[in-house]
Amino acid sequence: MRVAIVSDTHGEVDDRIVDEALRCDFVVHAGDVGTREVLDALDPGAGRLVAVRGNNDVREKWRQSDWELLESLPWEARLPLPGGEVVIVHGHRYGNPGRSHERMRHDYPGARLVVYGHSHRKCADVGTQPWILNPGAAGRVRTFGGPTICLLEASAAQWRLDTRQFPPAETKRAGRSGRSATV
Repeated sequence: MRVAIVSDTHGEVDDRIVDEALRCDFVVHAGDVGTREVLDALDPGAGRLVAVRGNNDVREKWRQSDWELLESLPWEARLPLPGGEVVIVHGHRYGNPGRSHERMRHDYPGARLVVYGHSHRKCADVGTQPWILNPGAAGRVRTFGGPTICLLEASAAQWRLDTRQFPPAETKRAGRSGRSATV
């Protein structure tokens, strides 16, 4: 099973991220979505998009015609996969990033992976269960080097993470960077 994991699009998702995401079985968005169009672009269909609300996903920043969709986004979601469960939160309620991983592990001890966003900084903390993952920003706002997407390959026997970062939007060449982990 392949899962695309993104966050912090703030109303714009990079086309290269969309291309990568639509080749996956599921797409996870960890909040600060920004617009219906982002969700529409990332939706592989058949209920395979799981998105949560972020601190910037508020009525003042969404079109009134999309308020019903906005209100339907949960603050937390869970995705059962072969070999474990993914918990998705935005992360803004956890405060200091230095202690947030410890608190997330405490709050979700049964998860295999906790996905969060908010800081726009990619991070894969896979030394302890549950893994804690921030995919970075998949839009154009504060990408710290370009938009990123994390790809999770999940089977009952093993999970593998791969982070891909693309150059900023002016450049169309796809690049790769990041950290892979197998457990």
